[in-house]
Amino acid sequence: MKIVVIGGTGLIGSKLVARLRQQGHEAVAASPKSGVNAVTGDGLAAALAGADVVVDVANAPSWEPAAVLEFFERSSRNLVAAETAAAVKHHVALSIVGTERSPDNAYFLAKLAQETIIKSSSVPYSIVRATQFFEFLGAIADMGALDGRIVVPSASFQPIAADDVAACLAEVATGLPLNGTIDIAGPQKAPFNEFIARRLKASGDTRPVVGNPKAPYYGGPIDDTSLVPLGEARLGATPLETWLARL
Repeated sequence: MKIVVIGGTGLIGSKLVARLRQQGHEAVAASPKSGVNAVTGDGLAAALAGADVVVDVANAPSWEPAAVLEFFERSSRNLVAAETAAAVKHHVALSIVGTERSPDNAYFLAKLAQETIIKSSSVPYSIVRATQFFEFLGAIADMGALDGRIVVPSASFQPIAADDVAACLAEVATGLPLNGTIDIAGPQKAPFNEFIARRLKASGDTRPVVGNPKAPYYGGPIDDTSLVPLGEARLGATPLETWLARL
Protein backbone atom coordinates (compact mmCIF):
# COMPACT_ATOMS: atom_id res chain seq x y z
CA MET A 1 0.00 0.00 0.00
CA LYS A 2 1.34 3.45 -0.89
CA ILE A 3 0.81 5.87 1.99
CA VAL A 4 1.90 9.50 1.69
CA VAL A 5 2.58 11.22 5.00
CA ILE A 6 2.24 15.00 4.79
CA GLY A 7 4.60 16.39 7.42
CA GLY A 8 6.48 13.11 7.26
CA THR A 9 9.75 14.53 8.57
CA GLY A 10 8.35 15.93 11.85
CA LEU A 11 7.97 14.35 15.27
CA ILE A 12 4.91 12.23 14.53
CA GLY A 13 5.45 11.95 10.80
CA SER A 14 8.92 10.45 11.03
CA LYS A 15 7.77 7.88 13.57
CA LEU A 16 4.76 7.02 11.41
CA VAL A 17 6.79 6.63 8.23
CA ALA A 18 9.24 4.31 9.98
CA ARG A 19 6.44 2.21 11.44
CA LEU A 20 4.62 1.88 8.11
CA ARG A 21 7.81 0.87 6.33
CA GLN A 22 8.48 -1.77 8.97
CA GLN A 23 5.01 -3.12 8.20
CA GLY A 24 5.94 -3.44 4.54
CA HIS A 25 4.11 -0.43 3.13
CA GLU A 26 5.47 2.11 0.68
CA ALA A 27 5.49 5.11 3.00
CA VAL A 28 6.48 8.44 1.48
CA ALA A 29 7.58 11.31 3.73
CA ALA A 30 6.25 14.44 2.04
CA SER A 31 7.21 17.90 3.29
CA PRO A 32 8.69 21.14 1.99
CA LYS A 33 12.10 19.53 2.55
CA SER A 34 11.22 16.95 -0.09
CA GLY A 35 9.66 19.48 -2.46
CA VAL A 36 6.06 18.92 -1.39
CA ASN A 37 4.23 21.94 -0.05
CA ALA A 38 0.57 21.43 0.79
CA VAL A 39 0.02 25.15 1.41
CA THR A 40 1.17 26.23 -2.06
CA GLY A 41 0.27 22.94 -3.74
CA ASP A 42 3.79 22.52 -5.11
CA GLY A 43 4.69 18.88 -5.68
CA LEU A 44 1.38 17.48 -4.45
CA ALA A 45 0.23 15.90 -7.71
CA ALA A 46 3.50 14.04 -8.20
CA ALA A 47 3.67 12.89 -4.57
CA LEU A 48 0.10 11.60 -4.55
CA ALA A 49 0.30 9.74 -7.86
CA GLY A 50 -0.66 6.13 -7.16
CA ALA A 51 -1.25 6.77 -3.46
CA ASP A 52 -3.86 4.71 -1.65
CA VAL A 53 -3.84 6.75 1.57
CA VAL A 54 -2.74 10.23 2.63
CA VAL A 55 -2.01 10.99 6.28
CA ASP A 56 -1.77 14.66 7.22
CA VAL A 57 0.27 15.32 10.35
CA ALA A 58 1.73 18.66 9.25
CA ASN A 59 2.14 21.41 11.83
CA ALA A 60 1.81 25.13 11.20
CA PRO A 61 5.08 27.12 11.35
CA SER A 62 3.29 30.07 12.97
CA TRP A 63 0.60 30.00 15.64
CA GLU A 64 -0.42 33.61 15.06
CA PRO A 65 -4.24 33.43 14.66
CA ALA A 66 -4.54 34.54 11.03
CA ALA A 67 -1.45 32.61 9.91
CA VAL A 68 -2.38 29.31 11.54
CA LEU A 69 -5.92 29.47 10.17
CA GLU A 70 -4.64 30.18 6.66
CA PHE A 71 -2.14 27.32 6.93
CA PHE A 72 -4.69 24.65 7.79
CA GLU A 73 -7.43 25.93 5.49
CA ARG A 74 -5.19 26.27 2.42
CA SER A 75 -3.29 23.03 2.98
CA SER A 76 -6.47 21.04 3.62
CA ARG A 77 -8.24 22.40 0.54
CA ASN A 78 -5.21 21.68 -1.62
CA LEU A 79 -4.90 18.18 -0.21
CA VAL A 80 -8.48 17.09 -0.74
CA ALA A 81 -8.43 18.53 -4.27
CA ALA A 82 -5.22 16.68 -5.12
CA GLU A 83 -6.53 13.49 -3.49
CA THR A 84 -9.71 13.65 -5.55
CA ALA A 85 -7.70 14.05 -8.75
CA ALA A 86 -5.44 11.13 -7.77
CA ALA A 87 -8.34 8.89 -6.66
CA VAL A 88 -6.90 8.53 -3.16
CA LYS A 89 -9.08 6.16 -1.16
CA HIS A 90 -8.52 7.41 2.41
CA HIS A 91 -7.54 10.72 4.01
CA VAL A 92 -6.32 10.51 7.62
CA ALA A 93 -5.78 13.67 9.65
CA LEU A 94 -4.25 14.19 13.07
CA SER A 95 -6.20 16.71 15.12
CA ILE A 96 -6.56 17.61 18.80
CA VAL A 97 -8.94 16.45 21.51
CA GLY A 98 -11.26 19.28 22.48
CA THR A 99 -10.90 21.45 19.37
CA GLU A 100 -14.48 22.62 19.74
CA ARG A 101 -14.19 23.33 23.47
CA SER A 102 -11.52 26.06 23.47
CA PRO A 103 -12.89 29.05 21.52
CA ASP A 104 -10.05 31.29 22.75
CA ASN A 105 -7.34 29.02 21.34
CA ALA A 106 -6.49 30.08 17.77
CA TYR A 107 -4.67 26.83 17.01
CA PHE A 108 -7.65 24.74 18.09
CA LEU A 109 -9.98 26.87 15.96
CA ALA A 110 -7.71 26.36 12.96
CA LYS A 111 -7.73 22.59 13.49
CA LEU A 112 -11.52 22.69 13.71
CA ALA A 113 -11.61 24.49 10.35
CA GLN A 114 -9.34 21.78 8.94
CA GLU A 115 -11.73 19.08 10.18
CA THR A 116 -14.68 20.85 8.54
CA ILE A 117 -12.94 20.92 5.15
CA ILE A 118 -12.08 17.23 5.40
CA LYS A 119 -15.62 16.24 6.32
CA SER A 120 -17.12 18.24 3.46
CA SER A 121 -14.90 16.67 0.78
CA SER A 122 -15.73 13.58 -1.25
CA VAL A 123 -12.63 11.68 -0.06
CA PRO A 124 -13.32 8.99 2.58
CA TYR A 125 -11.66 10.10 5.79
CA SER A 126 -10.64 9.34 9.35
CA ILE A 127 -9.85 12.06 11.90
CA VAL A 128 -7.73 11.08 14.89
CA ARG A 129 -7.90 13.59 17.72
CA ALA A 130 -5.01 13.25 20.18
CA THR A 131 -4.32 14.82 23.54
CA GLN A 132 -1.06 16.72 24.07
CA PHE A 133 2.21 14.83 23.69
CA PHE A 134 4.66 13.96 26.47
CA GLU A 135 7.35 15.41 24.22
CA PHE A 136 5.86 18.91 24.60
CA LEU A 137 5.58 18.99 28.40
CA GLY A 138 8.89 20.82 28.81
CA ALA A 139 7.91 23.56 26.37
CA ILE A 140 4.49 23.89 27.97
CA ALA A 141 6.20 24.31 31.34
CA ASP A 142 8.43 27.08 30.02
CA MET A 143 5.37 29.05 28.93
CA GLY A 144 4.27 29.15 32.57
CA ALA A 145 7.58 30.48 33.91
CA LEU A 146 6.93 33.32 36.35
CA ASP A 147 9.27 34.71 39.01
CA GLY A 148 11.28 31.50 39.33
CA ARG A 149 8.18 29.30 39.42
CA ILE A 150 6.13 27.43 36.86
CA VAL A 151 2.47 28.42 37.02
CA VAL A 152 0.17 26.19 34.96
CA PRO A 153 -3.49 25.15 35.00
CA SER A 154 -4.73 22.56 37.47
CA ALA A 155 -7.37 21.21 35.06
CA SER A 156 -7.52 17.54 34.07
CA PHE A 157 -4.80 16.47 31.66
CA GLN A 158 -4.19 13.17 29.85
CA PRO A 159 -1.10 13.48 27.61
CA ILE A 160 0.15 10.72 25.34
CA ALA A 161 3.51 9.50 24.00
CA ALA A 162 4.29 10.36 20.36
CA ASP A 163 5.09 6.68 19.71
CA ASP A 164 1.57 5.75 20.73
CA VAL A 165 0.11 8.43 18.47
CA ALA A 166 2.10 7.06 15.54
CA ALA A 167 0.97 3.52 16.34
CA CYS A 168 -2.69 4.53 16.29
CA LEU A 169 -2.29 6.50 13.08
CA ALA A 170 -0.65 3.50 11.41
CA GLU A 171 -3.54 1.28 12.45
CA VAL A 172 -6.13 3.74 11.20
CA ALA A 173 -4.29 4.46 7.95
CA THR A 174 -4.09 0.78 7.03
CA GLY A 175 -7.72 0.13 7.90
CA LEU A 176 -11.00 1.13 6.32
CA PRO A 177 -11.99 4.81 6.47
CA LEU A 178 -14.00 5.64 9.58
CA ASN A 179 -15.77 8.61 8.00
CA GLY A 180 -15.76 9.89 11.54
CA THR A 181 -13.58 10.98 14.44
CA ILE A 182 -11.86 9.07 17.25
CA ASP A 183 -10.09 10.34 20.35
CA ILE A 184 -6.80 8.99 21.63
CA ALA A 185 -5.18 9.81 24.96
CA GLY A 186 -2.56 8.63 27.41
CA PRO A 187 -3.33 5.87 29.93
CA GLN A 188 -3.22 8.23 32.92
CA LYS A 189 -5.32 11.28 33.82
CA ALA A 190 -4.25 13.75 36.52
CA PRO A 191 -4.13 17.51 37.15
CA PHE A 192 -2.12 19.42 34.55
CA ASN A 193 0.41 20.63 37.12
CA GLU A 194 1.21 17.09 38.30
CA PHE A 195 2.37 16.04 34.84
CA ILE A 196 4.47 19.17 34.49
CA ALA A 197 6.05 18.69 37.93
CA ARG A 198 7.01 15.09 37.14
CA ARG A 199 8.51 16.12 33.81
CA LEU A 200 10.64 18.86 35.39
CA LYS A 201 11.78 16.62 38.26
CA ALA A 202 12.93 13.97 35.80
CA SER A 203 15.15 16.49 34.04
CA GLY A 204 16.58 17.91 37.25
CA ASP A 205 14.65 21.18 37.03
CA THR A 206 14.08 22.36 40.61
CA ARG A 207 11.64 25.17 39.86
CA PRO A 208 8.44 24.74 41.90
CA VAL A 209 5.30 24.00 39.91
CA VAL A 210 2.08 25.72 40.97
CA GLY A 211 -1.33 24.60 39.76
CA ASN A 212 -3.70 27.53 39.31
CA PRO A 213 -7.26 26.92 38.08
CA LYS A 214 -7.19 30.36 36.43
CA ALA A 215 -3.86 29.94 34.64
CA PRO A 216 -4.29 30.09 30.84
CA TYR A 217 -3.32 27.46 28.31
CA TYR A 218 -1.97 29.07 25.13
CA GLY A 219 -3.72 32.28 26.06
CA GLY A 220 -7.13 30.89 26.92
CA PRO A 221 -8.87 29.52 30.00
CA ILE A 222 -9.41 25.77 30.40
CA ASP A 223 -11.29 23.53 32.79
CA ASP A 224 -11.57 19.81 33.48
CA THR A 225 -13.45 19.25 30.20
CA SER A 226 -11.16 21.19 27.86
CA LEU A 227 -8.24 18.88 27.06
CA VAL A 228 -9.39 15.35 27.87
CA PRO A 229 -11.73 12.95 26.05
CA LEU A 230 -15.28 13.22 27.32
CA GLY A 231 -16.45 9.94 25.84
CA GLU A 232 -14.87 6.76 24.54
CA ALA A 233 -11.19 7.00 23.66
CA ARG A 234 -8.37 4.70 22.62
CA LEU A 235 -5.62 4.78 25.22
CA GLY A 236 -1.91 4.68 24.55
CA ALA A 237 0.21 1.97 26.11
CA THR A 238 2.97 4.17 27.53
CA PRO A 239 2.62 5.65 31.04
CA LEU A 240 4.53 8.81 31.86
CA GLU A 241 7.03 7.08 34.13
CA THR A 242 8.07 4.75 31.31
CA TRP A 243 8.54 7.64 28.92
CA LEU A 244 10.48 9.66 31.50
CA ALA A 245 12.85 6.75 32.07
CA ARG A 246 13.96 7.09 28.44
CA LEU A 247 15.08 10.71 28.80
